Amino acid sequence: MNKQLKLKFTLLLVSSLTIMSVITISPALPQMTLAFSAVKNAAFLVKLVLTLPALMIAIFSPITGYLIDRYGRLRILWFSLALYAISGAGGFFLNNLYHLLLSRAALGIAVGMSMPIVITLIADYFEGLERQKFVGLQIAFMSLGGILFIGLGGILTDFGWKYPFLIYLFALLVLPLSMMYLPEPAVVGKNNQFNQHLKAPRQIWLLCLNTMIMWVLFFLIPVQIPFHLKAIGIEKNSLIGAAIAISTAFSAASSFSYSKIKEHFSSLTIFSLGYLLMAAGFICISVSNSYLLVILAMMLSGLGMGMMIPNTNMWVMKIAPPEIRGKEIGKLTTFWFLGQFLSPIIIYPVLTMLSISSTFMLASGFLFLLSISFLIFQFSITGKSVSPKPVG
Repeated sequence: MNKQLKLKFTLLLVSSLTIMSVITISPALPQMTLAFSAVKNAAFLVKLVLTLPALMIAIFSPITGYLIDRYGRLRILWFSLALYAISGAGGFFLNNLYHLLLSRAALGIAVGMSMPIVITLIADYFEGLERQKFVGLQIAFMSLGGILFIGLGGILTDFGWKYPFLIYLFALLVLPLSMMYLPEPAVVGKNNQFNQHLKAPRQIWLLCLNTMIMWVLFFLIPVQIPFHLKAIGIEKNSLIGAAIAISTAFSAASSFSYSKIKEHFSSLTIFSLGYLLMAAGFICISVSNSYLLVILAMMLSGLGMGMMIPNTNMWVMKIAPPEIRGKEIGKLTTFWFLGQFLSPIIIYPVLTMLSISSTFMLASGFLFLLSISFLIFQFSITGKSVSPKPVG
């Protein structure tokens, strides 16, 4: 394996830790709810165990973005990988729900460091078509990692809800690879006071907001599908993990094909198609009373989300000034995981009034409106539409 392949493979491994950080323990949620049933508001707090890392990622990503623009990437990355392994695996040893929440918060801090770094490194190492292809490959690899980790999490949950937490020790294998194969790029903005006044295009804020909405809606799947499947009679945790893994598998296929999709569609049209596929998937969930229909829903939802994530990342990489690239990618990461954290908080009051099936139906209507909105926006643009320039 030559030097370039080792670099790419290491970047992909670091990327896989991101999606693993949140969804690995998803199949264990029903068991955890029973285990902590004596704790007040256990049902809600257990869902926070899944999503609390996302809040901490949202908080620490912009801080990391500032630091890596000023001081470099790799030392912060190495620290984050060590913290990831320790805090992630800590859940195996903890019996107090509140202590468990603290360990998940620390895990979020670790990912809040590693994720903006790895996205920034991709922008540092690659340019043009090579960057476009690698961004699609990165999201696909993250999804494939999600399949492996959540599938393994489902299997381990059948032995007990604590066992999936041991999967986080995988970071200890990635750490030495990052030390050996990732070079420190020249940090363009280091010690440059002018960069404090450099501003990125306002479009990035719109892309960040859209990213948050995407994740608020998509995260209904890992948070609510385990409970929905239990409600329709699916008891095996391995089958629950497999269902969510299938969503991730089709997300991987869609992301891997992003470069080819981008040859035929503008960025705005890709968002429209992605939301339309997710809407179709959510409708299938809302009417499902069989495992096979849920599987179809996972396929459709995964295909939609898989094309939208690299679409967003590429757009931000393209328009963010190199001098403040880490800061802008940190901002995007913040909204990415803020959406994941807010998802159960926003949906919880809806679930007190509606069933899980009705909630997915309501969400599908909103997704359809988003799809139509992006299509109208695309049609409203006069002249040649080229993404990701001024409007996509």
